[in-house]
Amino acid sequence: MTEYFPDVKEIKYEGPDSKNPLAFKHYNADELVLGKKMADHLRFSVCYWHTFKGLGADPFGPGTIIRKYNDFSDPMQIAEATLDAAFELFTKLGVNFWCFHDRDIAPEADDLAETNRRLDKIVLKAQKLQDDTGVKLLWGTTNAFSHRRFMAGAGTNPSPEVFAYAASQIKKAIEITHQLGGVNYVFWGGREGYDTLLNTDMGRELDHLAMLLQMAVDHKKKIGFDGQFLIEPKPKEPTKHQYDFDSGNCHAFLQKYNLANDFKLNIEANHATLAGHTFQHELAYCAANGILGSVDANRGDMLLGWDTDQFPTNIYDATLAMYTILQSGGFDKGGLNFDAKVRRQSVDGIDLFYAHVGAMDCFARGLKNAARLIEDKVLENAVKERYAGWDGELGSKIEGKKVGFAELEAYILEHGEPELASGRQEMLENILNEYI
Repeated sequence: MTEYFPDVKEIKYEGPDSKNPLAFKHYNADELVLGKKMADHLRFSVCYWHTFKGLGADPFGPGTIIRKYNDFSDPMQIAEATLDAAFELFTKLGVNFWCFHDRDIAPEADDLAETNRRLDKIVLKAQKLQDDTGVKLLWGTTNAFSHRRFMAGAGTNPSPEVFAYAASQIKKAIEITHQLGGVNYVFWGGREGYDTLLNTDMGRELDHLAMLLQMAVDHKKKIGFDGQFLIEPKPKEPTKHQYDFDSGNCHAFLQKYNLANDFKLNIEANHATLAGHTFQHELAYCAANGILGSVDANRGDMLLGWDTDQFPTNIYDATLAMYTILQSGGFDKGGLNFDAKVRRQSVDGIDLFYAHVGAMDCFARGLKNAARLIEDKVLENAVKERYAGWDGELGSKIEGKKVGFAELEAYILEHGEPELASGRQEMLENILNEYI
């Protein structure tokens, strides 16, 4: 079999003193953290689209990256070679999971039947590679946004024929995800939004999107797929307004249409910042509402207003993310998927390894920092102390719904102005820095 990354051997853990850029300094898969292997906490996954299909294109120019597995005239030969290259990278990195869109792994044909035949052929190859390597599918999804038919959306498209095509494509994507043993399936509404309200019936579009998701739930049950359905919030780009703007927006949508029991969320760091939130905020909202499913681990550029999908290297953010994830009970079926791409000038295959090694080390450090914060309970105790009044007599009565306005007014008339307590923000930020 052709080796597509001959300059890279198996990436190993060499410890924090290593100077080898192709070695882990902090990610030690079998190291126990809070009684659990690091690999099982983090559940790292490599995304197929940016890693193998992204060739450095940006809004101002075509791709700059040349890959050996693209050096064929037959698109199916390219698809098979790309899959071989992908599993070579997965195994050399030592990740346990991967993710894909349907159109990433097999090229679209002139009609749906032929497209599905191509998918079936590639999926059989992927099954064998998974069996041979032990790498599993974290989640699958469908690309219902790139083709011109989806220029006005998929589930929210004004054309019922386009809606039907999207439903057909999603049906197949769920089936192949099930076939490959995927533990999740993600709905990413790349164009489920609007450019202008002058030509948009928002209420009808939202109703149609909910119908599409309910059809997916019905089909999931029909075929016996027990994976978790996830929605990935995204605030903008390419549309002026996405219906899946942020976690709160998605949660409200799911509640309105009685879908909250069937879906959790896949939170992406870069999407959080585009929505005007922090990564931790989106994770914390999901954790507080029991809808945290999985994570797309990346970062954006705070000086650019678009989705740059850079590899995560911010240890501060990784620490807060892992603290929130651990506090919520950790991942069940989810994981950390590197939805990130090398920069336009990083044109060598080895750059893919540098990027993933750094990102995996970043989250390994975040995990260890978060574990120490949890063990020492420094933040937990500060929060407990701040809300201690709610465990007292008055707080217990309010939370127990045993008092109303009249009783609370009587209490204040008797006891007077409330005594205020400091939030100690600066002190806690200093403590956090000590752990990082």
